[in-house]
Amino acid sequence: MTIKFLNVYNNLVSLTTNKKLYISLKSQDTFSDRLTIFLTHFAFFLKVYKTEENKKILQEIYDFNFRQMELSIREIGYGDQSINKKMKDYINVFHAILSDIHFWDTMNNEDKINKLSKFFINYEKIDHLIEYFNDFNNILSKKTLNSFLKSVSNS
Repeated sequence: MTIKFLNVYNNLVSLTTNKKLYISLKSQDTFSDRLTIFLTHFAFFLKVYKTEENKKILQEIYDFNFRQMELSIREIGYGDQSINKKMKDYINVFHAILSDIHFWDTMNNEDKINKLSKFFINYEKIDHLIEYFNDFNNILSKKTLNSFLKSVSNS
């Protein structure tokens, strides 16, 4: 089962490395910028696949992804106390993103810009991110959770 979760995690990481997502950054991209992009992808993933029958597996994917993030933060060299604080901050950011995109499908572009602007403060403009995440949301909507678990992303 873990290999399926690793596929999801790796697919989300792969999507996060798309250079087009960073074109309007005010400066060099940082770990924080990349993590925000990752968390936004993950939020859309959970939003699209959240159903009663997927509840258990999505919780397992959620737990797995945050364990992987914690391992990545440890590899960067943060200490145990810093990691606990960072993880709490990242989980709070993730839930804020998830909450803000909950009604994505019914929002107009201005509302989407307002919502994402809170998380992408290092961007001069985020129109291209709105377009990107509209497309990503549509792609996810056309795939089943099972196909996403088994597939390898072509970012």
